[in-house]
Amino acid sequence: MAPVSEHKIPAAAQPQQADYGFDLDRTLDAVVGLHSLVPANAFTAEPLGTERAGNGVVIENGLVLTIGYLVMEAETVWIHRNGGSAVEGHVLGVDFETGFGLVQPLGRLDLPALQLGSSGTTELGSRVVIGGAGGRAHSLAGNVIAREPFAGYWEYALDEAFFIAPAHPNWGGTALISEQGDLIGIGSLQVESSSATSKARHLNMMVPIDLLKPALPDLTAYGRVNKPARPWLGLYATEIDGNVVVAGLASKAPAAKAELKVGDVILAVGGDAVTTLFELYHKLWALGTAGVDVPLTLKSRGVTFDVTLKSVDRAKMMRAPKLH
Repeated sequence: MAPVSEHKIPAAAQPQQADYGFDLDRTLDAVVGLHSLVPANAFTAEPLGTERAGNGVVIENGLVLTIGYLVMEAETVWIHRNGGSAVEGHVLGVDFETGFGLVQPLGRLDLPALQLGSSGTTELGSRVVIGGAGGRAHSLAGNVIAREPFAGYWEYALDEAFFIAPAHPNWGGTALISEQGDLIGIGSLQVESSSATSKARHLNMMVPIDLLKPALPDLTAYGRVNKPARPWLGLYATEIDGNVVVAGLASKAPAAKAELKVGDVILAVGGDAVTTLFELYHKLWALGTAGVDVPLTLKSRGVTFDVTLKSVDRAKMMRAPKLH
């Protein structure tokens, strides 16, 4: 089994008890390490690997909340306490819209649970703790730098995400803890921010906890949110000079079957022009639910053409969680 974490934070950046009005060490005891093993033939094995490690947070009912890519299609999940012992877990579900993942411990963790706070009332500049597995030595004192829309290359977008500095080096599944000691977000990515007036710096993109609240009952009961799935094409895209460009294709997904190519420029969805990932996804999702036809206008090597893809439910491409 993998160690909890080897990403020790410099002492100057570690959160200090005197700066917070809650029991910092007890709160950080709720942050655990996760180690997932995924079969080599799983759909996500190639892009995400067969062995994944990160963090999770004990929440209500003793469940462990994390970021979904850490546990997606995992057959085995180990939950590591800060003291070093581990308990096996079972993947309850993953919500593709928000990116959250949920794990059920199969033994007693005997750890405190973090209360879900209100990410919607969290202000810019607020002091936060970025909690990593391993306690204070593996956690950061930080601030909310921005609350902005985010779009990722894997057909994922949030109307608003948190951007936190400094960046935690083991960001996946970290706990974003408010000044009151509540959980207000889950770590997803490291991104780079720069402007004409400041040098580049790394930030953590974190998913606001308010997005979890309406999804949690369904995730717990059914392993997914009980509503029709969004249409999914299985393309990885990026923005280059005001264009949306195909950067990769998921194997056996609709975009690959339609023979889209890396380097193709996506000009429009259903006749509506797109110039950003955010526009691409929202116009795609506005067409209907999974299974809907998706008309795209593409440009490849100077030639413009139309193609219609049959979208699918992303979840049906993946292995279902193993029952215990």
